[in-house]
Amino acid sequence: MLIKQVMEVFDVLDSSTVDGAAVKKYLQSVNPEANVEVYPLEGPKGSTDMVKVRIPGTNGKSKGGSAPTIGLLGRLGGIGARPEMIGFVSDGDGALCALAVAAKLLDMQTKGDYLEGDVFVSTQICPHAPTAPHKPVPFMGSPVEMSQVNKEEVSPELDAILTVDTTKGNRVINTRGFAISNTVKEGWILRVSEDLLEIMQRTTGQLPYVFPLSMQDITPYGNDVYHLNSILQPCTATKAPVVGVAITTETMVPGCATGSSHFADVEEAARYMMEVAKSFGRGEASFYDEKEYERLVKLYGRMDQLQTLGNE
Repeated sequence: MLIKQVMEVFDVLDSSTVDGAAVKKYLQSVNPEANVEVYPLEGPKGSTDMVKVRIPGTNGKSKGGSAPTIGLLGRLGGIGARPEMIGFVSDGDGALCALAVAAKLLDMQTKGDYLEGDVFVSTQICPHAPTAPHKPVPFMGSPVEMSQVNKEEVSPELDAILTVDTTKGNRVINTRGFAISNTVKEGWILRVSEDLLEIMQRTTGQLPYVFPLSMQDITPYGNDVYHLNSILQPCTATKAPVVGVAITTETMVPGCATGSSHFADVEEAARYMMEVAKSFGRGEASFYDEKEYERLVKLYGRMDQLQTLGNE
């Protein structure tokens, strides 16, 4: 379980003065050997602190091994919307979830438990993010552009990506807990991974939930079309397969709402991501069928134009 980590990370993040340095201090208190990188990222509406955690595996690329590397990305606009809203906002759940996984994996290593593949965890820390108009409920804005965050978080070393984001401000996912997306790869919305569904059933003890994707959702921000939210934005900047992990509610909840984070849902999503990382590093979980993907490209061509801003 990751209840302890969720509570500890929340205590760090629920502050008007929290920054990347505070997160790094916490993670290194869990494991003094933790490889945590923190630096500011400047954007058109201010700055945020990027946090990157690299957790080596026993057979990971960082040690010259052959096990694949997974990226666990906490997506959000900000963890706070001060001064408009006081306290931790719903939109911060992506950061809370990703950092709880990082803390758990680091703690496991102090107890002698190592994953086989490398794990890369990244998110951003901004307690003073702006809000933005959006229907049916307001979005959390961000001081930086999505393309900037993609450039910092998405790298060629990643063989697969789970991106976790609060996804409550909509009418298309109507359950408390979390849901996963189809696998998205280079503009193709592929079938939902059977391996990831199986892990979801095992970790939740329930039937899995899958949320719907439209073509718009996997195109870059900035093209002036509707997006469910930013959860699939990493797919616009990588050739690796990407799956969204959406923390959800039955009713529409604005990203800028406070008092709307449910520790059980965040913990369940975090535990799921950790189990996927274990299986993926061992080569026991596939995000997509490589032969079928090659067949689709052969039959219908590439779809990577959807990773761009289009003809305009």
